[in-house]
Amino acid sequence: MASLTVAQARAFLKCHPDVDSIDLLISDLNGVLRGKRIPSANLEKVCLVGVNLPASVFALDINGNTIEATGLGLAIGDSDRVCVPLEGSLMPSPWLRKGRQAQLLMTMIEADETPFFADPRQVLSRVLTRFEEAGLTPVVAVELEFYLVDRARTSAGAIQPPCSPCSGERATQSQLYSIQELDEYADFLEDIQTAARTQDLPLDTALKECAPGQFEINLIHCDDALRACDSAVLLKRLIKGVALTHGFEATFMAKPYGLEAGNGTHVHISLLDEAGNNVFSDAEGSALGTSTLRHATAGLLELMPASMAFCAPNLNSFRRFQPGLYVPMAPTWGYDNRSVALRIPSGPNGARRIEHRVAGADANPYLLLATLLAGIEHGIQQRLEPPAPVTGNAYDQFPPSLTNSWQQALDLLETNAPLGKALGHDFIKVFIANRRAERAQAMQAVSQLEYEWYLRNV
Repeated sequence: MASLTVAQARAFLKCHPDVDSIDLLISDLNGVLRGKRIPSANLEKVCLVGVNLPASVFALDINGNTIEATGLGLAIGDSDRVCVPLEGSLMPSPWLRKGRQAQLLMTMIEADETPFFADPRQVLSRVLTRFEEAGLTPVVAVELEFYLVDRARTSAGAIQPPCSPCSGERATQSQLYSIQELDEYADFLEDIQTAARTQDLPLDTALKECAPGQFEINLIHCDDALRACDSAVLLKRLIKGVALTHGFEATFMAKPYGLEAGNGTHVHISLLDEAGNNVFSDAEGSALGTSTLRHATAGLLELMPASMAFCAPNLNSFRRFQPGLYVPMAPTWGYDNRSVALRIPSGPNGARRIEHRVAGADANPYLLLATLLAGIEHGIQQRLEPPAPVTGNAYDQFPPSLTNSWQQALDLLETNAPLGKALGHDFIKVFIANRRAERAQAMQAVSQLEYEWYLRNV
């Protein structure tokens, strides 16, 4: 994606004369949007020279603290880099300040205009460059699950589902695929659709997921993988913002409730050749796909254990991996089978694709997709072959083998040569240092459960 031009900025402000300030946004390692807010009068300057942010924006933990072990803080004088605005991302934020606010995505570069190595968007861009050189174009669709949460907590301080805007009753049932529940939150969902149209976010379907207050919104498949991830991070912001205007909160936390389903990010991927043909689709229309599909699947399976650090990037992420809640816990694959980690959905031959079902909704979309494409690239280059596809219930046939340890996930990533090469060893060092520091902080906290279980009993 090219940089926003002055002419494009002027045209936008002419079409939106009420916009008086603009949020300049960039995604950190956690997928948290950071940046600056500028008056609209400064937009042309941003188009011409960019805006400075410290490189340490990619050293921040989930609490916004700089992790010095990344080497991006005081070790380099907490120095600035230039962030350039991205063409096509300047859009109104209709849920903020009655339409007087807009937003603009940025990406970070060095002084010589080369990409900054620790920017997750640039990590994905480097992976995509290799696919372009190979004459392949990834087509991507992202599905995001989230919970709506009452802004009022229980008497014990716990979160709870919101009360229905229609009935006033608090949901207590799963009601998977319930149309009635969609009707009860119709105003909220319609405001999401309206804001998404305003921002040119390609929404597909919305559905009621399998826990009280849980929903899923899907983005339409896109042959621009960077834009697909841009849309995912902006959709998260949009959903959270619209939820607040309706009196509740939206969370993409992987496991908000211990006994309910977690929030996942499912990613659908296919590959087009230079003629626009899906290389996963068999010319004879076979539902089994091609050898390239098998190679890609095998690469994803082989790198899946080391990819867990990106699929489950924080302490809460690993609580999602529990039996019986449709979360893959072993590197498995199969056709039209929702019990496996990699599902080959049914449907038209031309739409043959891989659905990756492992990651939580808390994953950084840029880093997640970069990792998945690295696995596909690895499998195709090495001509790997997967084991036989799973039929029936994979949970009954394969014991959990994907790590549920944050520490082990980071160790596996650190020693994985293919991912290090694909994503950049310098980036991997920054990511691991950041995550290990946050884990060390988390280990210092003692939970209420530990007091209840151990304070008097051991």
